[in-house]
Amino acid sequence: MTLRSTREAPSSALDATGQERSAPEPLTAGTVGSDEPRAGARRRIPLRARLRRDWPLLLLVLPALLQLAFFFYLPSLFSVIAFMDYSPYRPIWENPIVGFSYFQLLFQDPYFVQALLNTLRFALAQLLFVFPFSIILALVVHGLISKVLRNSFQSIVYLPYFFSWVLVVTIFLQVLGQDGLLSRWLVGMGAERLQIMNDPSTFTFLAWMQWTWKDAGWGMIIFLAALGAISPSLYEAAAADGANRWQRLWHITLPGIRPVIVLLLILQLGGILSVGFEQYQLQREAVGWNTAEVLDTYVYYRTILASDGESLGTAAGLFKGVIGLLLILSANHVAHRLGEQGVFQKA
Repeated sequence: MTLRSTREAPSSALDATGQERSAPEPLTAGTVGSDEPRAGARRRIPLRARLRRDWPLLLLVLPALLQLAFFFYLPSLFSVIAFMDYSPYRPIWENPIVGFSYFQLLFQDPYFVQALLNTLRFALAQLLFVFPFSIILALVVHGLISKVLRNSFQSIVYLPYFFSWVLVVTIFLQVLGQDGLLSRWLVGMGAERLQIMNDPSTFTFLAWMQWTWKDAGWGMIIFLAALGAISPSLYEAAAADGANRWQRLWHITLPGIRPVIVLLLILQLGGILSVGFEQYQLQREAVGWNTAEVLDTYVYYRTILASDGESLGTAAGLFKGVIGLLLILSANHVAHRLGEQGVFQKA
């Protein structure tokens, strides 16, 4: 008679109360030790099922997708004319290829160099002044105790965002122009008329005031939403530990909105060469082209006035788009290296 190396487990056993207890069930699919997924595990839904489920939401975003396709992606296919001696009077496939000739002509054009320098100057002013000012406004509004005062201040600051640049420039002209309210008041006091709307040396400061008044409210709304996502219990715990207002701001508030700051900063870096068109076009004649000329106005005038404007203007626009894409990718990579999420995740 040989002894078995293993013994079968009894089908039942007595528990602490002396009652019979059934043996544990064997491992099945979905239990620990099984390679098959659990019954309640989240499974990937097929694309067709997701489309059938979410078609009302997709229908809502369809107009925006069509606008994006027809006004952004489809025109980008015609960027090839930057490498052609293009003429609108012949089919696009009959235009001869000239390589990078228009790019060489572009960088040799003093008007383009001046427009590029002006664009960088205005973009740097936006990045250093308007962007932080939106954060400061959000912190001020978020710290107001009175809900009525908070909503009123928020609405007043946010309202100019809906004004067109024509209206914004007109308002500044009525206030700061040669015949504006401030100039009339200065003349009545025996002083000289104000020349800020016509002075090239003060145009950067004037543009900064216009940006701040018009666009700071939009950034404030975004940062207010980020501030609202911070748990109040963090402030209560910090106050209980003796942290003052500045310490709570530095250790709770700013780290709480840091992902939003990084995201908006990356997007603004991507559009650093796109500072706008209408604002500078409306004031170009008053302060001179060498002061208010930016890349967008350069593309506009070169495309219309120059005989080879289509190819040259497309080359300038393609240069601006490529630089913006490289800046977004570089800034997003730096954000990932610093532990931030950035605009998109790594593949």
